[in-house]
Amino acid sequence: MSDDILTQAARWRDEGKPVALATVVETWGSAPRPVGSQLAVTAEGAFLGSVSGGCIEGAVIHAAQEVMAEGRPRMLDFGVTNEQAWEVGLACGGKIKVYVERLN
Repeated sequence: MSDDILTQAARWRDEGKPVALATVVETWGSAPRPVGSQLAVTAEGAFLGSVSGGCIEGAVIHAAQEVMAEGRPRMLDFGVTNEQAWEVGLACGGKIKVYVERLN
């Protein structure tokens, strides 16, 4: 699936669309997706892949759109001690770090 995500991200980029790639870089405890899981996002909100099985995808997509607009990568950190994690649905008891970068 990772190859499909990267292929689609490259296709969107080649079509001239701004694209960001989110990658799970660290997990702890009961995390929904393993390290290396990816999500490609366009500025229009199209996406492919998953970094959390759905529980934090909305927050990651929003951050990816900000990264595309600002041009600076960002490290996102979600966990049970993070109030935002509960708000977006990461109540699995684990922690997850997601690196989000714009593809040029």
